[in-house]
Amino acid sequence: MDKHRRSLALRLPGAIIPLMATTVCAVGLLITGGAMQWALHTGTGAAPATAPGPGGDRGDGGTGASATPVRLQLPPVTLDVDGFSSWALLDRRTGEIAGSSNLDAPSDTMSLIKVWLAADFLRRTEYPDQRSLNRLIIMIRDSDNKAAYEFYERNGGREGIERMVELCGLTESEPYRIDGYWSNTVVSARDVVRLGACLADGRAAGPHWTDWLLTQMRLVRGVGDFGPRAVFPPEVASTIAIKNGWLLRAEDKLWHLACLAVTDKWAMSVLLRYPSRYGFDHGRELCASVAEQLKPALP
Repeated sequence: MDKHRRSLALRLPGAIIPLMATTVCAVGLLITGGAMQWALHTGTGAAPATAPGPGGDRGDGGTGASATPVRLQLPPVTLDVDGFSSWALLDRRTGEIAGSSNLDAPSDTMSLIKVWLAADFLRRTEYPDQRSLNRLIIMIRDSDNKAAYEFYERNGGREGIERMVELCGLTESEPYRIDGYWSNTVVSARDVVRLGACLADGRAAGPHWTDWLLTQMRLVRGVGDFGPRAVFPPEVASTIAIKNGWLLRAEDKLWHLACLAVTDKWAMSVLLRYPSRYGFDHGRELCASVAEQLKPALP
């Protein structure tokens, strides 16, 4: 496969205006016949709207001005990829999602699914024992595979993944066709940011364990510590919860990567597949590149 430049632009609802092949579209730009609408994906992970205070105060100083957060104007995002790539960004203040034109395309999770395995177990276990908590810690922080197999089985295998789809409102995700293959769980970039919002707002792990789980995600270390938060200064990076997946799959001889980063204002995902000759570091750099390009516009 020849190396080529892929311009990752937003999906256009409705009619699509012809553009030159080299054009990279910016998020939020209004184009006649088909606006690049964040609202195309509204409805998942929105922060709760502020209710009127006593006396009908809307939080706008009585001016009647809208308190709705301003839609982010994202810059173009371009990646040099010899293979597959997609990305998505969810604005947690509004629940709106933007991303690459193929943000709904399927890929796989690898170790990223471990955050759901942890959340699903914690939500359904009122008083987990210390051994289980210790196993969850190494599964998230150190990406321990043996722990992942254990909790996949304890959660009911494929049934646990099906609960993720239902609870988090995912539309392109599903368990792998063969039970036991948790790393092959099918997701899209859009669904990964929806999962991020589901983890952060408490639906996934429940009210008691959400902060604990997000703390473990902020403490990811070693080889799994890469992706979007790598482009932020240490004092900011330490506040960003992450989980990544990476694997050189024998069946197709491609590197598969999945990156998730979550803050109190946004969730970001990147999915990649590319030939083995480029190595693991190439994927790490691509995941970080998306965040680097989006960073100036992030709230």
